[in-house]
Amino acid sequence: MSDPINLKEMPDKAKFIFKCNGRPVGKMRNELKVEMVSPLKETFKLATDEGSFHGGDATAPPPLALFIASIKGCIMTQIRAFSKRIKIEVADLNFETKVTWNWKKFENIYETSPEKFEMNIYIDSLESVERVKALVQASKKGCFIE
Repeated sequence: MSDPINLKEMPDKAKFIFKCNGRPVGKMRNELKVEMVSPLKETFKLATDEGSFHGGDATAPPPLALFIASIKGCIMTQIRAFSKRIKIEVADLNFETKVTWNWKKFENIYETSPEKFEMNIYIDSLESVERVKALVQASKKGCFIE
């Protein structure tokens, strides 16, 4: 949890620095402490686990699920935040995201590679299509993960 920060109080330029420490617990579970150390101070506790394929218990999302959720969550957050800042009313927001990776068995392990990322963003707004598109573009540029 962090205290509210006014955008006007932020410097014109900054480096956002995160650190993450983790340790394995259980079969395949990892407990992670993620800290934003600059320019703000925030701490989060997360966990990942794997299902039976890797010998885990599925007690937490696998890392890949968190990766996909972080991309989607980042863009959704930026759209909501930026729409207020540039005064575009958004009545409703919906996302459909699909990511595809290739998987290939290689002896006793496997190799993966990304194939495609698809994001469909549905914004219900009375604003012009041009302004809504500008909002999406600004949000993509403002998302660290994008």
